[in-house]
Amino acid sequence: MTTSSTRERERNADRSRELILDAAEKVFADRGYDATSLQDVGAEAGVSRGTPSYFFKSKEQLYQAVLTRCLGQVRTAVRTGRERARRSGEPPEVVLAGVVGDYFDFILAHPRFVRLMEREALAGGTHLGHHPPHIAAVREAVEAIAEELGLDPNDEAAGQLTLSILSLCWFPVVHAETILSAMGSDGASPAFLAARRQHVIDLVLMGVPRLLGTPAPYSETRQ
Repeated sequence: MTTSSTRERERNADRSRELILDAAEKVFADRGYDATSLQDVGAEAGVSRGTPSYFFKSKEQLYQAVLTRCLGQVRTAVRTGRERARRSGEPPEVVLAGVVGDYFDFILAHPRFVRLMEREALAGGTHLGHHPPHIAAVREAVEAIAEELGLDPNDEAAGQLTLSILSLCWFPVVHAETILSAMGSDGASPAFLAARRQHVIDLVLMGVPRLLGTPAPYSETRQ
């Protein structure tokens, strides 16, 4: 029989675990894996130095838990968008415009996820490796795009289009302080981001007819 004190301990443990994950996500994104210690995470979370290791045993296990949670958020976003698209009854170009816009918004809302993935890329994907949530998240994204356009998810075209969408949405976040600043663009400006979001949508829609072999380009779709 579960007592109220037991439930309270479980709730406190869950809160502590999430607090540590939040802190770890920030520190790993800001400093990278090698420059981060469990003590750093504990200090950021405002807990005792031994608390992170109590919940996650090692830095590697904590890092993997952070990646798993981030990738779970990606999968949730993909699934939510996919279900909304299935119910909408809209033509493919409208659905695709919505998918691109949703992903652009997701990236802007999760800059730490972007930094974590960039650090993984620079490290050669050492810690991602064959990380199942990573593989599943990418696969679901490809399948969602393929479904909306009536493509075979195993067709290279579906993967290429997904890669293009990811790259176009990713770039402004990664290079806000490098290439964008050199161009005199403010990567945090709502006006710039709105224009960039629409530009990415327009570019993707212009390329889809050729991908599908349709004779006429899609009409301009504003979201």
